[in-house]
Parts: sequence; C-alpha cells; structure tokens
Amino acid sequence: MGFEIRRRLSLADTVTLFNAVVGFVAGAIAFADPHLAARLLLLAVIADAVDGIVARNGDSSAVGPLLDSVTDVVSFGATPSLFLYVLLTNAYGGIESAHPAVFVGLVLLASAYVVCSIIRTAFYSTYFDSPDERPGMPNTLGSIIIATAYLSGVTDPLVLSVGALGLSLAMVAPFDYPKPGPKTAVPMGVVQAVAVVAPTALFRAGPRAMLAIALLFFALGPWCYPGD
Repeated sequence: MGFEIRRRLSLADTVTLFNAVVGFVAGAIAFADPHLAARLLLLAVIADAVDGIVARNGDSSAVGPLLDSVTDVVSFGATPSLFLYVLLTNAYGGIESAHPAVFVGLVLLASAYVVCSIIRTAFYSTYFDSPDERPGMPNTLGSIIIATAYLSGVTDPLVLSVGALGLSLAMVAPFDYPKPGPKTAVPMGVVQAVAVVAPTALFRAGPRAMLAIALLFFALGPWCYPGD
C-alpha cells in the first residue's frame, strides 16, 4: 500500500510542510544574512497560523497534529537557536576570535532554547489534552520576539543572552498562555506581514510594533488576555 502521500496529506499538512521548509531555509541562511533569516522566521510563524486556520475549517488529516509538532520543533525550536547562536558568536567576533569558554557558554545558551522547545512540544503531546491547559510560552511567540528584536535593532550581546535564557525558561514555566483568537491573531498577522515585507520602512515601524505587541503578550498574556 505504501505511504499514499497524496491521499493521506491534507491542504493544511501542505502548509505545515511549507512552514518546515521556510524554517529550515531561515536557519541555513542565518549564517550569511541574519536580516533575511529573521524575516523568514516571521514568515514561518505566519504559515503556522495559516495551517491552523485551514485545519480548523475541516481540511485536516490524522497525521496533521504530529506533522505540526515536528515542524514546530524545526521552525520554532532549532531555527531560533541557530539564529541566536549566529548573533551571539558574531557579537563576540566570530568563532575564530571567541575564547573557548565563551564559545561553549554561547553554544549552551543557544541550545537551551531548542531543548526547552522540544520538552514543551513533547509534554503537550503526552500530558495536555484540554484546550484550557496551555502552560509555558508558545515557541512561536519566542520566535516572534527574537526575530522582531533583531529587526528592530537589538544586537547587544548581554540583552540577547539574558533574553534567550528568559525565553527558554518561559517555555517550560507553569503559567498558562491563552491562544489568541481571530480578533487578536488577524491584526497581529497584518503587523507581522509588514515586518516581513518592509522591515526598515518608517524607522522599522513594522518590527518594532510587532515586538511591542509580542512583549506585552509575553508579560501579561497569562493574566490579562481577555480572549476573543
């Protein structure tokens, strides 16, 4: 019988796989062009939102949830970690110039993000079935913060280091993060699209507005988000 890919994959799965490709390309290109990598990372977040919308409208498959979880680890776990690694090593003069102890520390710091993302994804697949149980910061939110911070001009290594550690720990924190509904997600998607298409326009208005929105949701979402 074989894989029967055409029959078993839905339109939503196709969007999910597109998300994986964009996430992989963002990670690969980060070493040469971090600015483009940040924009592609935001594009992957948009693709993740679109596949959820398509799936909720009835075009889903049995394998969809697993594909979505695996892709989340690739695009919003591994890729942001690679991106952070590139930014931090560049801030210290590159691999060749960094002291070995500094290099090891940066690798561990960047790796913490993907490890926490994997743990969160695995725990969701195993322990959390109820939509009311959503502990830990979504790794998509972390990706938005990392990408828009860079596009907004945040490059200080201390800020990046502290931010990376804080976002990593937030993914495994006990606070429940609500899932934004259409009334919130659509305007956020529009601002995010502006950050992708024209990140430097009007004094970087798009990424800076998206960063402010993401940080507000990061800080206040578990307690103050009213829902849609």
